[in-house]
Amino acid sequence: MKKIKNRAYFAMLIALGLTFGIAIFTVRLFTDGKDWVMLRANQSVFNEGVMDTGTVTDRNGVVLASAGNGVYSYAEDETIRKSCFHAVGDYSGNIGSGAVNAYDYKLAGYDFFNGVASISGSGGKVKLSIDSELNAVAYKALNGRKGAVLVSNYKTGEILCMVSTPSFDPNNPPDLTNPAYEGVFINRALGATYTPGSIFKLVTLSAAIENIPDLYTRTFTCTGSVQVGGDTVHCTGVHGQQTIEQALANSCNSAFSEISQELGADKIYEYAEKFGFCKSLTISSIETAAGSIDKADAGTSNLSWMGIGQYNDLISPIAMLRFVSAIANDGTAKGPVLLKGAYAGSTRLLETETAQKIQEFMSYNVAYAYGQWQFPNLNICAKTGTAEVGDGTSHAWFVGFLKDEENPLAFTVIIENGGGGLANAGPVANAVLQAAVAK
Repeated sequence: MKKIKNRAYFAMLIALGLTFGIAIFTVRLFTDGKDWVMLRANQSVFNEGVMDTGTVTDRNGVVLASAGNGVYSYAEDETIRKSCFHAVGDYSGNIGSGAVNAYDYKLAGYDFFNGVASISGSGGKVKLSIDSELNAVAYKALNGRKGAVLVSNYKTGEILCMVSTPSFDPNNPPDLTNPAYEGVFINRALGATYTPGSIFKLVTLSAAIENIPDLYTRTFTCTGSVQVGGDTVHCTGVHGQQTIEQALANSCNSAFSEISQELGADKIYEYAEKFGFCKSLTISSIETAAGSIDKADAGTSNLSWMGIGQYNDLISPIAMLRFVSAIANDGTAKGPVLLKGAYAGSTRLLETETAQKIQEFMSYNVAYAYGQWQFPNLNICAKTGTAEVGDGTSHAWFVGFLKDEENPLAFTVIIENGGGGLANAGPVANAVLQAAVAK
């Protein structure tokens, strides 16, 4: 009887061990299964280490890339191939943030219950949120200049347009040693950071609205420059007496120098960090480049330039898109996301009253300073940026949104060494927004 009892205990221990082992395996399968499947040695998914199954489409079903049986193809239209190159990626794996690499397990058709559907030969399908026709419009509008264009629906968070240049036709690769293709594998929309220049004044303005009680009743005097800490902070013009609304429309450095000195570096940094400019963001599982904002010493001209968007400020285009989307959406940022119909999630970045006040200011910018005639039939709210980069040139920025219930679109345009923001980035934004509204 004692032997039988011992054997029962022993059997129970074996059963418990097996159960525990199966539980651990199940958890590991759930957490790591797609990584096991995506080992390059898996010949049902890869052909000599290259993804060999699945299809990538735009939001409307236009095929952007497909693979199978050692054959790799891209979109039929050449301009779409070039304009969607960074969103799609390449089968050689040079663009880590492209869909071919970032969503390889989806292209393999993997899911937890069924494994790899590609064993049947069909693979999976990845539907991006971008509209390839809008990408083509943006690519043409950039006209060979280096930079990036982003447009999203600020109500859903879906990115409708994402273009990075330079680019090339993956069906006909050029000589990539040509200087014109420097940094061609970097998705500048997600993976680069730039000096923001005056678009950063939106961040400083947000802090001022919530921390300077008499901001709306105060006037700011601009004589063309201001002395700070023994240095001269030059302005873009002589603006005289201005309200804060006029100071933003004039992009007045003198006014924002005064505001920056009053707020202090800690407060400006606090808001930049809260808005997501100092960290990497996750966009549909793709990690973006992290920006950085260095704190300048109190009472110095560097503090003024910090709040103006110069000094050592660096931000990514996608972070700025998220920020202006939150302004447009009464303070709540949705997403952004790159997959059609993906859950965007919500993050409150600004108080509702703050966001609505900035909406008014950005609308006034267009009416008072930029000229509504440059954006026909668009109820556009915007901010320009001409960011000096130390080599005698400036990056051209134009950011904002449409205050339009039927077309809730936010946008960010950056042209490297492109000159004035309004004159150069503005027409690019206009071309893409006109095409988006016409759809």
